Amino acid sequence: RHRRFKSKRQYTMTSTHSGAPAAISEIEETMARIRSHKGVEGILIMTREGSIIQSSLTEEQSVTHGALISQLSLKATNFVETLDPNDELTFLRIRSKKKEIMISPDKDYLLVVIQNPNATE
Repeated sequence: RHRRFKSKRQYTMTSTHSGAPAAISEIEETMARIRSHKGVEGILIMTREGSIIQSSLTEEQSVTHGALISQLSLKATNFVETLDPNDELTFLRIRSKKKEIMISPDKDYLLVVIQNPNATE
């Protein structure tokens, strides 16, 4: 795998796997749909360990946010399982005065959306 830089604001992890182009296309369509929502400032698709698969942020922001979010998601997952071993984390939302971070965990991946909840457009 290698990184292919599309622009200053977005980079993609590509693979030599034969099914990769279809998967990348589906990811890009999903990101475009999410990005069209009001206030969305960034989208990360990453492994649970924090490796970036695709991001609309700069590389530096992606790496920093990815590392912190993977740790946070792991802690939240462990906490939910501590409360009830038969339960699992399905969504994590953090809101501050200026930002909202939404994390949707999957078995192997995390989808992260960072947005301004006060955005008017």
